[in-house]
Amino acid sequence: MTPPQQLTLAVAGATGVVGQHVVARARAAGHTVVPLSRGTGQDVVSGAGLRAALDGADAVVDVTSVETTRTRASVEFFTRATEQLLAAEQAAGVGHHVVLSIVGIDGETSGYYAGKVAQERLVAAGPVPWTLLRATQFHEFAAQMVQRTAVGPFVVVPAMRTATVAADEVAGALVALATGAPCGRAADLGGPAEAELADLVRRYLAATGQRRRVLRVPLPGAAGRRMRDGSLLPGPGADHGRVAFDEWLGELVSGR
Repeated sequence: MTPPQQLTLAVAGATGVVGQHVVARARAAGHTVVPLSRGTGQDVVSGAGLRAALDGADAVVDVTSVETTRTRASVEFFTRATEQLLAAEQAAGVGHHVVLSIVGIDGETSGYYAGKVAQERLVAAGPVPWTLLRATQFHEFAAQMVQRTAVGPFVVVPAMRTATVAADEVAGALVALATGAPCGRAADLGGPAEAELADLVRRYLAATGQRRRVLRVPLPGAAGRRMRDGSLLPGPGADHGRVAFDEWLGELVSGR
């Protein structure tokens, strides 16, 4: 039996929620990993350090993110970061760009999602062969909601149907795609079960011993309707992770 090919994978956003798992998964599979982050001397917005870091890389996995809900800030970040990465990859002769995006963002024109739409368009029209994986929100999203929207004894959560997936399973899918040939749009990846986001946040609070009340708020406009009508759920033909939210939560609480 022929052993799997060992590659050099560069990971943009290597210290983020998914990036840490991508690095760990790739190394566990025997691949050489080049983390791209400000801590290792690379800046995806300015382009500093990217060209040199990508020498000898077979593929780049882009899981960069920015903490903003402002349309302009999101579009500017993802546009600039993608342009810089693609230019550095082309100059270094990298043959595969793998990018993580979000299920159901077609047609989004505002907020964080608008930046991801701009990113997808640049990758599809860019000079480097590419693979795009759209995933649903991560199980970790419940904890992020508490960190970002807690106001005193309350946590304000948008009314949203979701099918969260473990970030580690998303990372595994990205590494598998990065070690294969560029395939354009890959099958979407969602979690094993649909849930209401507010309910997931309540379960997270209970499991972590936090006494806060969750306020479920239907957001106005088209974006709010899409959150409620199931547009952000994986459709037919999607792949599904196996780790349920409560299983992930139990491992989080136990420290495993």
